[in-house]
Amino acid sequence: MTVTLVVSDTVAKELDGIASQSLETAGVLLVSVVPIAPGVLRLLAREYHPVGEAAYLRRHEDALTIAAEGYVPALARAEQIGAAALWVHTHPGKNASPMPSAHDDIVDTQLAETFRLRCGSDFYGALILSPSDHGIQFTGHIAADGDTRFQIDRLWCVGDRFRLTHAPGRKTSDVLGMFDRNVRAFGTAVQTTLGDLTIGLVGCGGTGSAVAEQLVRLGVRKFVLVDPDTLSQSNLTRVYGSGASDVGRYKTDVVAQNLTRISPDAQCETVRSMLTASEIAKRLLPCDVVFGCSDDNAGRLVLSRMPTYLLTPVIDCGVLLSSSPDGALTGIDARVTTILPEHACLLCRGRIDVARAGAEMMTPSERSRLEHEGYAPALGRTEPAVVTYTSMVAAASVSELLERMIGYGPTPRPTEVLLRCHEREISTNQAISRPNHYCDPRAGKLALGVTIPFLEMAWTR
Repeated sequence: MTVTLVVSDTVAKELDGIASQSLETAGVLLVSVVPIAPGVLRLLAREYHPVGEAAYLRRHEDALTIAAEGYVPALARAEQIGAAALWVHTHPGKNASPMPSAHDDIVDTQLAETFRLRCGSDFYGALILSPSDHGIQFTGHIAADGDTRFQIDRLWCVGDRFRLTHAPGRKTSDVLGMFDRNVRAFGTAVQTTLGDLTIGLVGCGGTGSAVAEQLVRLGVRKFVLVDPDTLSQSNLTRVYGSGASDVGRYKTDVVAQNLTRISPDAQCETVRSMLTASEIAKRLLPCDVVFGCSDDNAGRLVLSRMPTYLLTPVIDCGVLLSSSPDGALTGIDARVTTILPEHACLLCRGRIDVARAGAEMMTPSERSRLEHEGYAPALGRTEPAVVTYTSMVAAASVSELLERMIGYGPTPRPTEVLLRCHEREISTNQAISRPNHYCDPRAGKLALGVTIPFLEMAWTR
């Protein structure tokens, strides 16, 4: 079983803060439990509730005793919002270990039934934090009532910086000699993280195939590739790894074959469909980061919700070439938008044409009929595309992932990069959520997990 605890910026800062305390500190972390697949579980952090000072009956560097009122209100909150609860405490000190003591095991036994009953959840878990030179160390576990206890082995922080921490003793992939130049640039820790990530790629055309090739050459080894289309002759000028004999094959298969040619140990799950069916969108649940490389607005509606509901960062990109009536290239505009939990979504940024998205979700016959009747927008002509510019925006997109792992840029980091190549101009920006929109933290949608309907959307199928 692989169990990942995913935390947003707000919760990550709270956990970092208590780990740095000189006295043992405790609290309750409310989580959504999301079974992904057999042997894979994700815990999505929703709220952290610290124990109030008045509830500490005894508090030292290596021991504490807490009155029930220190955690019971948090359990009532968990029941109210439908969350499970993890008991969190620290082992403070520079050389402290987060490994549980015999006394910690006794406390778990004492708390488990109370937590489950008060929360109305089958699950109880615990998390121990200790400071380190590179953030925090942790151990943790979770179990359903009467079921096997599973260790939490990955802590994935997805805020302004991306940070993956492994529990002590977890086996990670070796950093191969082929990545020596990478390691010289950004160190072993980042290289190891790249090898451990699962990356979703929505759109396997000119931009998506370039993103995929850069990622696999950087060391990413697990991919979920989503695209409904087959390769056309005009795609050959842009799709990396394609050749004339690939015309008619699914783009996902062409990209997967290219990735495994570059790295035979790459694992590629191929999904030959649009993202507009809920069961297809759920195929992205195992992903740590998703790249949006499709030009359809309907798919972007789905991607836009994932950072809020699933704490899955999305790096969405696109490029638009403008030309005059006589075919002269007049504009090269590209965009890379990083959508994070607790930040503005693509709708709040005005990056989705909602009317066009609705038209894209219709069947071809229904869309044609409504277009003629004036109730649906025409989807327009095929846009021009050139490998130079699709590759450029792909590189800018992958650079955003690397920068959030390495941290070489300004803080706080911009969440959008705009490139006007014809003017030799690059600009950045940030945006805030519309009040009470689903991506607004105050709306209560953060880390809800797998809802019914999925992502609280109206699905066509």
